[in-house]
Amino acid sequence: MLAGVWGGHRGPLEVHDDFRVLDDPLEQRDFTEVREEGGRSVCESTLVVQGMYCAACADTVEAALAGRGGVLEAQVHAATRRLTLRWDPARTRLSELAEAVGRVGYRLLPMQQALAVSERTRETRRALWRLFVAGFCMMQVMMYTWPEYVTEPGQIPPDLLQLLRWASWVLSLPVLLFASGPFFGSAWRDLRQGRIGMDVPVSLGILITFVVSTLATFDPSGPWGHDIWYDSLTMFVFFLLGGRYLEHKLRDRTAGALDALMNRLPEVVQRERADGTLEAVSLKRLQAGDVVHVQAGQAFPGDGEVLSEAATVDEALLTGESHPVTRRRGEAVVAGSHNLGGTVRVRLQRVGRETRFAQIVALMEQASTDKPRLARLADRIAAPFLVAVLLAAGLAGLYWWQFDPSRALAVAVAVLIVTCPCALSLATPAAMLAAAGGLARRGILTRRLQAFESLAAVDTVVFDKTGTLTQDRVVVRDVVTRPGVTRAQALAAALPLARASLHPVSRALVAAAGEQSDAPAWEVRETPGRGLTAQGPDGQTWRLGSAAHCGLDEAALIAAGRAPADVPCAHLCDGQGWLATFVLDEGVRPEAREAIERLRALGLQVRLLSGDRLGAAQRVARPLGIEHVVAGASPEDKLATLHRWQAEGRRVAMVGDGLNDGPVLAAADVSFALGHGAPLTQTRADLVVQSGRLTDIVRTVEMARATLRVVRQNLAWAAGYNALAVPLAVAGYMPPWAAGLGMAASSLLVIGNAMRLGRAASGATTPASAAASAPAPA
Repeated sequence: MLAGVWGGHRGPLEVHDDFRVLDDPLEQRDFTEVREEGGRSVCESTLVVQGMYCAACADTVEAALAGRGGVLEAQVHAATRRLTLRWDPARTRLSELAEAVGRVGYRLLPMQQALAVSERTRETRRALWRLFVAGFCMMQVMMYTWPEYVTEPGQIPPDLLQLLRWASWVLSLPVLLFASGPFFGSAWRDLRQGRIGMDVPVSLGILITFVVSTLATFDPSGPWGHDIWYDSLTMFVFFLLGGRYLEHKLRDRTAGALDALMNRLPEVVQRERADGTLEAVSLKRLQAGDVVHVQAGQAFPGDGEVLSEAATVDEALLTGESHPVTRRRGEAVVAGSHNLGGTVRVRLQRVGRETRFAQIVALMEQASTDKPRLARLADRIAAPFLVAVLLAAGLAGLYWWQFDPSRALAVAVAVLIVTCPCALSLATPAAMLAAAGGLARRGILTRRLQAFESLAAVDTVVFDKTGTLTQDRVVVRDVVTRPGVTRAQALAAALPLARASLHPVSRALVAAAGEQSDAPAWEVRETPGRGLTAQGPDGQTWRLGSAAHCGLDEAALIAAGRAPADVPCAHLCDGQGWLATFVLDEGVRPEAREAIERLRALGLQVRLLSGDRLGAAQRVARPLGIEHVVAGASPEDKLATLHRWQAEGRRVAMVGDGLNDGPVLAAADVSFALGHGAPLTQTRADLVVQSGRLTDIVRTVEMARATLRVVRQNLAWAAGYNALAVPLAVAGYMPPWAAGLGMAASSLLVIGNAMRLGRAASGATTPASAAASAPAPA
């Protein structure tokens, strides 16, 4: 129960009642996915752990769950406080697991509840109050302590000096009992579990400093009469709380875009009854086919069809597009996008986990629970390092006790404080989460934080062709006409037929012809798979479509130079026969050339791996300057080609969007999926580019390189700081207040360095400049 007192959390007796709701199947739909594995049902839940402050807390939670019946796997990400839990519903319940975690002093909450605005506000308010109390008391204590630093011994009357010490003692009590609560709560939880976390040396330093200073205050003539460290105590707590608060704000900023998206849907929705009246229902009660009314400023609760005349929609957080779009009657809207206009009627087609929104959230939840390799390495180093810290502090104190007992405790406390490895544990996750959060605000979702490390090392970027380098629509590349007919005349003649069809070829012809309001409206008959037929005003029969539909010999057209070989075409005929051939092509994305040139400028080789014919692949590769082309490849061939390149020593990033790209995306060193691609493809990719812009891939590569540079800077700083500060503390040249300042400054520098990445990723500066201007390691 002491953990609840110190940390401000509830005791274990209340946990079971609070979390019985976790067993409700309706509630579990939001944070639990059920899979079939080996003939049994296995649940995978993503929850938030409340009360965590460091990597050692994550180890404590994992240890509380490991080995329990029904728990298959438990992994906690310290930086985001996410718990990924795989469990057997036939052997245990979530409420029982939550109770087990509650017994070690932490709370498990569903994602939406833990990230609710009210909960986030309360957490921020508590952190600010602790910081305010520590800062206010520190300033007052410094004011009462300063006279001792600037006067000679004996200049201040003993009774006045004792009064100043008593005032400092009184002002240090709120810092000890309230502001330091999180440190003591975390340390107590670790010690009860037989572990040594980062807050154990911190708490020991605070307690020893306060106890020794208290003894000196109550007994000025005793052995500790000269050891008054209230200023060091309050300063240390203030700076450490400042670092924790900045870390909290960093988590809000980096995971803020992710959390905002996860909590974007409204909790209550206006659903239309059969008689046209409205009823307020919970989001979880909605079903496909329901008609809902979405108010201005509200997010759409599901994927659906617009029933109103039009809707102005903000899809920025889902697609990365900054400009609102207009969705007219019959067009689709997606869950999570915001209605910017008046009330809109929408018929829901997909709700819950079936929506595009839910798929995006699932991708982001996976990223927030992922532990990069460097972060796992830092966590492994931190645990034995903490044991070494306690041993070093004890040995330093014993050594100094032999020569100068009055300084022994001061040296031991300084060693305890200065060696706390907070900066080491924050170095990697802070940078990678900052980059992931900034990219998410641009519509680039990170499924795996390890992807940053892999992407920074790639030397080859491989693109799929269809839908990746090309647009997901057909365009008219060329028009071949009979003598006397111009390109414009041929397109104008085809327009009355093309307007009557929604076929991709018809749309391409309409787009090429442009707006012609005076074009006649003909009665057109469509033959699926062949083409269009119409009777013109002059009595002529017009045909648009394949050569067979138009009664033409395709081989003769090719021989006569009226149609290219091995290229898709549409033909137009009138009463006199062949009139025009429209040479079709998949339009290359307008930003493709710029993206490829920028990738080459970064020193990367660009290759094309396509399942299309060689001629079609080369028509795309040639204007883009891609020399290495592999065409006609089946999914198995693509996978074999990728493995061959990797066997040659290449580090490959794969970009694709189709369902057949799934295997090769999963096998690549790092992979991108475009936002318009198949959902299964996105689950195999490491990063998802919602906007589909290829230039965003370049930005992500730049960000990955900048992120790895910042991680290395942070790790170098953390290691260099300890290498410099520990000998100074052991030698007695670093008092406790300087140790506290140094340790806090080390964490602040790591966090501040990472926050620059978040600004760079979201567009405030360029990633390269952010890394270049980052502080150099000490």
